[in-house]
Amino acid sequence: MARDPDTIERDIEKAREALASTLDELGTKASPKRLADTAKTSLAAKLSEPKVKFPLIGVGALIGVLLVRKLLR
Repeated sequence: MARDPDTIERDIEKAREALASTLDELGTKASPKRLADTAKTSLAAKLSEPKVKFPLIGVGALIGVLLVRKLLR
């Protein structure tokens, strides 16, 4: 059973449109700027949590005290 050439052309055009749409979506999802923005937002949210924020402040203060102590010796 042979298919009509017009039907084949329409099927090919539909497949091209679907592929173009998929490639556009992948391009948007894999955009380096978008990935960097997502990582930055995620990191900022994580660092603003009290269980992460306060220990980091403590470690920073400890390092600061140790550096000042070493410089004064």
